[in-house]
Amino acid sequence: MSHSGDVPGSERENQVKKIYVGNLPWSASEADLRDFFSTVGEVHSVAVITDRETGRSRGFAFVEMDDGDADKAINQLNGRDMGGRPLRVNEAQDRRRGGGGGGGGGRDRDGGGGRRW
Repeated sequence: MSHSGDVPGSERENQVKKIYVGNLPWSASEADLRDFFSTVGEVHSVAVITDRETGRSRGFAFVEMDDGDADKAINQLNGRDMGGRPLRVNEAQDRRRGGGGGGGGGRDRDGGGGRRW
């Protein structure tokens, strides 16, 4: 009655997990992060989050790795120094609730100037 694929956790083995990486040095590039995380396992993707207006890093990124490698990366790299800063490395949280960050403004660039608060 046993099925050959019924090993607990075997399906999750190859699932990709997204990791949040915070407190990045401003100079950190996607290539730097890929190198840093590939010491633990295979990196599927890296995205350094940048400011829409200036293009500069916002000081955090997301790295995608296989489930098991991601757990190892979180355990081994959280608090590790990169560019003089201790990284914050943990599993990324879904942004489903709360609906992302305000911002607004900035679209109507043809007039006015300073908003008064």
